[in-house]
Amino acid sequence: MARKDDSMTPLSPLRPLAAQPPSSPVSWHTLSVADSLRQLNVEPAEGLSSQEVTRRRAEFGPNELLETNGVRPWRLLLHQFTEPLVLVLIAAALLSGLVWSFDGHEPLPYETIVILSIVLLNAGLGFFQEYQAEQAVAALKRMAAPLSTVRRGGRVSQIPAAELVPGDLLLLDAGSRIPADARLIYTANLEVEEAALTGESLPVHKQTAPLTDPEMALGDRTNMLFLGSAVTYGRGEAVVTATGMETQMGAIATLIQAVEEEETPLQRELTRVGKQLGLLVLVVALVVIVTGMLTADELSSSRLLELFLFGVALAVAAIPEGLPAIVTAVLALGVRRMAGRNAIVRRLPAVETLGSATVICSDKTGTLTRNEMCVRRLLLDGDRVLAVEGEGYAPLGRFIDTAGHTVPSEDEALRALLRCAVLNNDAALLHMEDGQWQIVGDPTEGALLTAAAKIGLDGGRLRHEYPRQGEIPFSSERKRMTTLHTLNGQSMAFVKGAPDVVIDLCTSVRLDGGTVPLTEADRRAILAHNEAFAGDALRTLAFASRLLPTPDGDAPEPCAEDVERDLIWEGLVGMIDPPRSEAREAVAQARSAGIRTMMITGDHRLTALAIAKELGIAGPNDRAVAGQELAEMDDATLAATVREVSVYARVNPAHKLRIVRALKAQGEVVAMTGDGVNDAPALRQADIGIAMGITGTDVSKEASDMILADDNFATIVAAIGEGRAILDNVRKFIRYLLSSNAGEVLTIFGGMLAAGLLGLYSGDGTLLLPLLAVQILWINLVTDGGPALALGLDTAESGLMERPPRRANEGIITRGMWAQVGLVGLVMMAGTLLVFDAYLPGGLLAPGWLVAATGDPVMHARTVAFTTLVLFQLFNVFNCRSQQQSALNGQLFQNGWLWLAVVGSILLQSVILYLPSLQRAFDVTPLSALDWLVALFVASSVLLVMEGVKRSTRLRALAI
Repeated sequence: MARKDDSMTPLSPLRPLAAQPPSSPVSWHTLSVADSLRQLNVEPAEGLSSQEVTRRRAEFGPNELLETNGVRPWRLLLHQFTEPLVLVLIAAALLSGLVWSFDGHEPLPYETIVILSIVLLNAGLGFFQEYQAEQAVAALKRMAAPLSTVRRGGRVSQIPAAELVPGDLLLLDAGSRIPADARLIYTANLEVEEAALTGESLPVHKQTAPLTDPEMALGDRTNMLFLGSAVTYGRGEAVVTATGMETQMGAIATLIQAVEEEETPLQRELTRVGKQLGLLVLVVALVVIVTGMLTADELSSSRLLELFLFGVALAVAAIPEGLPAIVTAVLALGVRRMAGRNAIVRRLPAVETLGSATVICSDKTGTLTRNEMCVRRLLLDGDRVLAVEGEGYAPLGRFIDTAGHTVPSEDEALRALLRCAVLNNDAALLHMEDGQWQIVGDPTEGALLTAAAKIGLDGGRLRHEYPRQGEIPFSSERKRMTTLHTLNGQSMAFVKGAPDVVIDLCTSVRLDGGTVPLTEADRRAILAHNEAFAGDALRTLAFASRLLPTPDGDAPEPCAEDVERDLIWEGLVGMIDPPRSEAREAVAQARSAGIRTMMITGDHRLTALAIAKELGIAGPNDRAVAGQELAEMDDATLAATVREVSVYARVNPAHKLRIVRALKAQGEVVAMTGDGVNDAPALRQADIGIAMGITGTDVSKEASDMILADDNFATIVAAIGEGRAILDNVRKFIRYLLSSNAGEVLTIFGGMLAAGLLGLYSGDGTLLLPLLAVQILWINLVTDGGPALALGLDTAESGLMERPPRRANEGIITRGMWAQVGLVGLVMMAGTLLVFDAYLPGGLLAPGWLVAATGDPVMHARTVAFTTLVLFQLFNVFNCRSQQQSALNGQLFQNGWLWLAVVGSILLQSVILYLPSLQRAFDVTPLSALDWLVALFVASSVLLVMEGVKRSTRLRALAI
């Protein structure tokens, strides 16, 4: 094929290349080939000289994507110790060690060791996650071609892609990776795959003619090539217009680097709780010391030291030191469960964020659709429309007429059309060993082979029966392709192309097993059907055939004008990249869970809207907004638009970022899905970025928080359910830890403030505290670990995906939770103090009807109170399984880990009560069966009280 005229136009005298970077506003796609070459000061037959290359490399730099400076490892490690809650834990560990150094009963400061171990474990986990440096830009660099074929100084050579400069002439053929942005100057049936950059699901046919719209979307710039795309067919030459960070890929890299990491809701909440607990610790310690000083008859130095140590111990008890470790452990276990459901989480906090998602912004190609072209509709006989069943490349499905009847595979018109589609075809359909069907070649041609195979037409057999003798190739000017075949010595031609072009070459139409003249009315009807197909976002191809005269031995090779005339119209084929069947259900499930699904794609507006309507993302009367329209909106208009419009087409990476930011500004928790390079910045900007594991590029995966191993949109909904369950469990053990610690703190406060009423003074006037410092620390060790972790493994509550998402301004710890924490703490305080009082002579329950007849009555009373508080917390763990549902429902015994943790805690408490060496260490005495019954009876009151509160809450909800 000859070069196009514009590439051969003589150039006027060259002027020097302007000293401006390629990012300056030059709309290369609007310039002619001659003007582009003149602007870049290069002669197409010669290319750049070595001196000019050196000068331009010094001006523009290497053709590489730059990375921002990463954070040094030691800074990352230190950062792990800057969270408020971690700082509070470090202070608690130091103070606990101080208590041990003055008044240590144990041979080692176990509490200090445990707290510091938790801090170091969290630091190690956090460092490991964050040290996995953000690799999105590195992946972009891997997509660049390592070598490029160029013409320099009149000679063709291969050079490293990094050495390219603006003005270099690229020579490209099938399989070539595009090493920079470039303006095409010559094409021969050139097709380029740009899906990763633009979202276009099919290879784009390229040409050299200038385009008119300076703001045209990248996917419509058919005379341009972009870094990171690849040639799938044909040949071409292009002149480099931009390199490195000035390319479209470089713009994406800049967007990725500019996106700042944000804390997840859980991280923000834990930071807030850490600050509150830090303040609480100081208040607790101060109040205890001051109260002790005010109530003491005399203040000796030993008494002051005792008060200080006790205040510190109580302050340590107020801190749920297991909280960070349990949060990490529960999220990690949730990650394992999600991995089993094909959702691979790269960052632990993303699990909780996913459960809070209110909007899913999804790419279309390969995410909501299969990224596999499929024949959906046929037009036969000029007016007979058939629907085609099936998905993907598996040759399964029926052909259905408008009356709903199955069309037999023997239908002559159907077989004639699909036989033409198979013979004018260069793809292959393969049945793999794993049972899957795959195509080799163009996706459109693969879809045609699949449709033919559904009626038993085998491509290999047909091509053997009708051997190809020649072809007249497709070009953007001709808009058709013709192949020449023979059967038993008879020559025939099969034509496919644009319907409006092919029909003009036809004089007859196949009908009822024969042919009849094609009338003007027939033409109008066929073109009307073509418009209807296109209106449903189907990509259409027309097919025609012709029996050719048998050539003489000396006859010249047939030309297009001789072959492509007097054709028989065979029919029309409508194809689409179909929606995933499971995506429809997933969109509906998301809607029932209060989650809105939006489509943001680089594909055409009509195609996007049709797919969105089929999936239920858009309604019958909804509209789609194109990227160019979006670019003209100010922020206020865009904010109003994203509230109403759910489909965005022909968008570029900057548009996607604006949409995500507009949604987040309105308080939405945004999950963004995608598989292409063009999705990476928005994946980073979203609250949670979700990449496709099979079709996704390395760039999208490394910019994401989660990867779908099966590329299944439905997996997102399952992952959201898992995320909600994990969020519920995080709330459960936070409620448990805070309420249990509140019980300890209030018990001490109450004992000090009501000491006179309860008779908590010894004969010499010394205040009798209901718990000792070592006992408080033991309670934290025994009850804060296993039971809390077991709550994190709890089963999901029923109706989880039928309730709306958590509000953006709703904390992990809600007002209702704080109210329950306070109420549980008060119940524990009252019960523990009353038990302590009942076992002492005098006080509110005078004369102490459970006073021990032998031994130390204070030690005995304190031991029972100590055990009661332990049991209070173990009963409370069942309360915390739900904020509203009864603990005594059918799920009581479903969590075996919880029962194991409770029994284990009781056994550990028994060990210190009955092992003599530990009795001395903890100042406890053995308990009788009656003591255990009293402790169990009183401790169970927290379960009964909270059951009453929950029932009242449920009744009020029903009344509303």
